[in-house]
Amino acid sequence: MLRSLNSGVSGIQQFQGQMDVIGNNISNVNTTAYKSSRVEFADAFSQTLRTSAAGSGSTSATTSLQVGTGVMTTAIENSFNQGSITRTGLPTDLAVSGQGFFTVRDAVNGATYATRAGDFRIDSNGYIVTNAGLRVQGFSDSALSARGDIQINATGAPSTAAPGATVASYSFDQQGRVNVRLSDGTEFIRGQILLQNFTDPQALVKEGNNLYSGLAAAGALANPDVPGTLGLGRVEAGALELSNVDLANEFATLITTQRAFQACSRIITTSDEMLQELVNLKR
Repeated sequence: MLRSLNSGVSGIQQFQGQMDVIGNNISNVNTTAYKSSRVEFADAFSQTLRTSAAGSGSTSATTSLQVGTGVMTTAIENSFNQGSITRTGLPTDLAVSGQGFFTVRDAVNGATYATRAGDFRIDSNGYIVTNAGLRVQGFSDSALSARGDIQINATGAPSTAAPGATVASYSFDQQGRVNVRLSDGTEFIRGQILLQNFTDPQALVKEGNNLYSGLAAAGALANPDVPGTLGLGRVEAGALELSNVDLANEFATLITTQRAFQACSRIITTSDEMLQELVNLKR
């Protein structure tokens, strides 16, 4: 009976954790490029009452007797399935259609993160940054050779451009190239956004603000590469990737988790009643 009490307690603990994950998924249903999570369970250590033994010519094999001690959580996995892409019309909104992550850098401490959220903006210095001010990484020069922070300005303009010409407009193509048009009508490529892929994205660590760390542990390639090559997706300008949370599935899982929690509570209640009956045998 004590084993059943422990099993019931372990079930309550693990299903409470699953409820936390479901609640987080539902609360992020409108978060840009959010990736939903799911809980994976496994049976806990079993107490062996009798070990198994092989049979012989005169005896049959003996089976083992084991009693489980409950359930445990083995993993909380992220689903990196593609979310729906919606048009916004803002030139700095970018979505990845397919595999790959944007890489951004904190200019203060130099830390690099991965993100699927492309709700970028242009700061006062012309850098393409996230809402938190992290700078988007890629080819930072017009020759597409130097890697670093991507900046939109007239640097690298062809010699035919008028002296003092300023940036009139800019756009992004599906390969992440930043096309700049100057006030005199000159057009040139200022830089290019690159994408990073991972061999084991489950090893990425959520840092909040739609950022992931642990790039090396996730098996990052040596360097980010050009969108649309090496299995990477394309960059869709003027669009954002939505959350991939399936509300119908989340609510269905919510119901089954609630019932499982209630069942585990019932195990504890019934075990307690049996212990009470045992104590009352003395009367």
